[in-house]
Amino acid sequence: MRRGTGTTVVEHGLLVDGTGRPPVTDGTVVVTDGRIRFAGAAAAAPPVPSDATRIDARGCTILPGLVEAHFHATYFDVEKLEDLDIKYPVEYVTLLAAVNCRLALECGYTAARSGGCLFNCDVWLKKAIENDLIPGPRLCASGREICSAGGLMDWNPDFRRIGMEGLVFCINGVEEARKAVRSLVKDGVEWVKTYPTGDAAWPDVNDHHTLCMTFEEMHAVVGTAHNHKLKVTGHCRATAGIKNALKAGYDCIEHATFMDDECLDLLLERNVPVVPGLQFELASVRRGPEFGLSQRVIDGHQETLDGGAESCRRILAAGGRLGMGGDYGFAWNPHGDYAKELTFFVREVGIDPLVVLTCATRTGAEIMGRGDDLGTLEEGKLADLLVVDGDVPADITLLEDRGNLRVVMQGGIVKAGRLAGGAAAASCQTA
Repeated sequence: MRRGTGTTVVEHGLLVDGTGRPPVTDGTVVVTDGRIRFAGAAAAAPPVPSDATRIDARGCTILPGLVEAHFHATYFDVEKLEDLDIKYPVEYVTLLAAVNCRLALECGYTAARSGGCLFNCDVWLKKAIENDLIPGPRLCASGREICSAGGLMDWNPDFRRIGMEGLVFCINGVEEARKAVRSLVKDGVEWVKTYPTGDAAWPDVNDHHTLCMTFEEMHAVVGTAHNHKLKVTGHCRATAGIKNALKAGYDCIEHATFMDDECLDLLLERNVPVVPGLQFELASVRRGPEFGLSQRVIDGHQETLDGGAESCRRILAAGGRLGMGGDYGFAWNPHGDYAKELTFFVREVGIDPLVVLTCATRTGAEIMGRGDDLGTLEEGKLADLLVVDGDVPADITLLEDRGNLRVVMQGGIVKAGRLAGGAAAASCQTA
């Protein structure tokens, strides 16, 4: 991905650097050749060349680019489980995914980790973004997901004879688990996504307390993936599924909904991050009737929402790590609503805004494996940052409206926001 050249100064804003430190009221960020040279109080800023580009952030918050840590670029307007595999051909899915990537960047998400995708599109989306063919977040790619036959993601009955080849590998036993991972190795993914447990969306067969993979299958996935330097995550709601994932060596847990003391101890012992995805549950409860979700399903989502929120409070209180990512791409939880997850954690879960912003920046970058390069505004890191109208720690909802984004900068280049394409953007781009 191209980086800016020359020097850009973002000044006079409220600086939230993503580390968790208190905001700096008169903050300055100096960017040189696409990387941060300085971030801190204006009084301590170094001298800059006379021809440096200056961006006035007065009345705004300067913060790191946000990280969507559970990104489904290939999901679009999903109303039923069947929509995930047979609704659109791969050609159209690819185009939809490119649109979603652009939208994520325009919403201030300069990086994202995939939570699984259709047709292994993510690897190629990442390549297109990195080669500046399409705009989008810096992407950490996943691929087709892994689930045991008859599990949550294997909903097409055998009489249809159409399988689930666009979305998942349906496995039976450890050898098929290893084979699925080896296929993903060849496709070039970075994360292997699995489905150890069910979900409230399928209460009759695989509800949110049901196990959908055996420990042996999960352990085989991890061993094979780690051998090839891939990381493993899993959709884990049931308590036993969380424990199995942590004991098997998973690198991240998606949701971690129903945690007990043993789960928490295992999580902290290995310092495994969690991506709760609670906005999806909230949207399912509030908008479910509008889209024909049964009351039984909605009640299950409410149970999941309550249990997940309590688990998150416990994780953070104990010193654990959360990333922010909300399972967007469903009709009732569409792409573009990414920052609603942050609002939910502040207003409904009761987490301090600065903690939530740290989860959405630094921890997200750490989950991607890019904590050395992204996630905070510190010297030497890539200049992925936002300038947002207003005081974001005082009103987290400001991030929900992309009209409030004055600047979305990626590698020192203004890619989106109201200043995109103006003098500030043009002057710091490289050919």
